[in-house]
Amino acid sequence: MSSAIMKFRTLFAGRSIMTKAQPLAFILVLLALAGVVSAQSLDIPSERWGISFGNSKNFSGLRFNFRDGGVEHIRGVNVTLWQPRDKMNDEAVVDGLSLGLIPGAGTLRGIQIGLLGVAGTKEIRGLSFGLLGAGSGGSIKGITIGGLGLGAGEDLVGINIGGLGAGAGGNVTGINIGGLGIGSGGNLTGITIGGLGAGASDNVKGINIGGLGIGAGEDMIGLNVGGLGVGAGGKLVGLNIAGIGAGAGDSLSGLTFAGVGAGSTNVRGLVVAGVAAGGQHIRGVLLAGAFTALGKDGDLRGIAAAPVNWHKGSTTGLSIGIVNYAWTLKGLQLGLVNIVRDNPPGLRVLPIFNAGF
Repeated sequence: MSSAIMKFRTLFAGRSIMTKAQPLAFILVLLALAGVVSAQSLDIPSERWGISFGNSKNFSGLRFNFRDGGVEHIRGVNVTLWQPRDKMNDEAVVDGLSLGLIPGAGTLRGIQIGLLGVAGTKEIRGLSFGLLGAGSGGSIKGITIGGLGLGAGEDLVGINIGGLGAGAGGNVTGINIGGLGIGSGGNLTGITIGGLGAGASDNVKGINIGGLGIGAGEDMIGLNVGGLGVGAGGKLVGLNIAGIGAGAGDSLSGLTFAGVGAGSTNVRGLVVAGVAAGGQHIRGVLLAGAFTALGKDGDLRGIAAAPVNWHKGSTTGLSIGIVNYAWTLKGLQLGLVNIVRDNPPGLRVLPIFNAGF
């Protein structure tokens, strides 16, 4: 037994009753002695289970330590005053309740509460709360709350709340709330709310709300709401609501409402826009405050209604406006001026209505 522990015994020898202040002093002295004995620990009644003071490596029970280093597996209640030593705790596994300023390990499973934060090198799983934040170089799964933010190098799964933001290098799945934003290097799936915005490099699916906007590098499917805009590099499908604009690189499908404009190469469904709506290949209904547009050599099958309907292609269906223009028409135009470029002379420009069959 080390001289430090002998001194401890001498210090408390003969004292059977402690004052109210002594229990805290008792714990602090034990932690200090554990540091003196260089990565050893005082374990009662066994070095494997019970109560441990110091840097025990494999232990089950109630454990107190100043700073972990080289730990292997801890089960039970682990109280640490400071974050683990760099690179010395990457393989450590802690199961149970972890408490401290910055509780951490290679893998944390159970309940983790950090007055400053929670850190896991490989994985954090369970209920985690960090006053400033929570982070893992691997994945985070469970219910995770970071006062400022939370992040994972791989996947973020469960109920994830970051005061400022939350993000992952991989997929973000579940209920995800970021005061400023939510971001994913992979897919973003579930219920996602970003105070300013939310986005993913790949797909976004579910209920997606961004205070300013929300976007996906590939497809966005579900209820998609952006204070300013909603956009996808691939398909935008579902109920899409944008304060200014909504658009997709490939197709826009479902019900779309935009304060200013909405469009895509392919449009399917109903599009309502404050100013303009359009596309190249349209199947459905376009309603706009100023004009609807059909790209060169495009085709529209359905209904277009706006003050100006300017269609540089084939329109099959009904156009309603002040001015209606189409290259070819199979259907009806209703308005003050109705123009069908490919109609026979004398039928190309007509008031009230024009038709083609």
